[in-house]
Amino acid sequence: MSLRDIISKTMSEWMKGTGPESDIVIGSRVRLARNLSGIPFPAVASDESLRRVVELVERATKQLESADRYEFVRLSEVPILERQLLIEKHLISPQHAEQVKHKAVVLRDDEAVSIMVNEEDHLRIQALFPGMQPHEAWALCSKVDDAYDAHLPYAFNEERGYLTACPTNVGTGMRASLMVHLPALAMTRQIPRVLQIVSQFGLAVRGLYGEGTEAQGNIFQFSNQVTLGRTEEEILQNLVDVTRQIIEQERQAREYVMSKNRGPLEDRVWRSYGILSNARSMTSQEAMQLLSDVRLGIDLGLVEGLEGRILQELLVTIRPAHLQRIMGRELEAPERDVFRASLIRERLKESGAEKNSV
Repeated sequence: MSLRDIISKTMSEWMKGTGPESDIVIGSRVRLARNLSGIPFPAVASDESLRRVVELVERATKQLESADRYEFVRLSEVPILERQLLIEKHLISPQHAEQVKHKAVVLRDDEAVSIMVNEEDHLRIQALFPGMQPHEAWALCSKVDDAYDAHLPYAFNEERGYLTACPTNVGTGMRASLMVHLPALAMTRQIPRVLQIVSQFGLAVRGLYGEGTEAQGNIFQFSNQVTLGRTEEEILQNLVDVTRQIIEQERQAREYVMSKNRGPLEDRVWRSYGILSNARSMTSQEAMQLLSDVRLGIDLGLVEGLEGRILQELLVTIRPAHLQRIMGRELEAPERDVFRASLIRERLKESGAEKNSV
């Protein structure tokens, strides 16, 4: 499968709305930072060293047993719009799409695996799964890591573990994260307290596109902050344990708003649905908030006929690059707002949502 085929796919694996706790946990990601022995980290490496890394990773990719499932792409050969599409699908980071000389990405055909080459580290291997499946994501990520380890000289120290550009990644080099949807906690104004609790247990809280981004549509990412001195299993278990507490609090908040404020809640959900179904212009931020309300209505049985995965699907397809790919040309912001509203209207019309009168 070529990069063009991957980009043209609307739905990635993690967007399918399946997996455990999928009413709250949108997706799971595990990322491993790896560097090559004897070559400086990307931030201080020469052009020649960075070029060497790209060549070594490309060669290793071709030697994988399942090489036919992977596409190696030099980002300097990818147009800006297509790089933005990869960001919106969570396959590369915003930072990786900048200054793309001697940068590359390796993509598996189902988009469950992507590998950034010469981002902050020489390799950043990540696996994405739908729902709450961090252990499954880790198993896949570890398998891919082992395959590359057989062909590349990783920088590893017996005492410190894997050596990385950022000291906080030294050790396992692993960042595990869960993307969660917390609309009821937001409605009951408990988010500041919840985020404080999460940080106390050693987790970082980030927005939809990771570090440096803000939460949109009541979607947050929880991830470990420390990798040194902990095993992969310990990191994953802490992430799961803390997130399960937040899931329980979200469920309690949903029960509360249903029992104490059902009328206002239904009004909010259906007003949001009405705006999404009829608006002629809409920003991505407004759309995300309204979609969050509708998704909550789906999860609580207030809205029937719509699949819960509509949130995952539209949070990607309504982004600027995807809109421009669909239209086949560049769009100014006002044009994107108009087309975004049209796209959402059509998607909702296809689904034919109904009100649950029970």
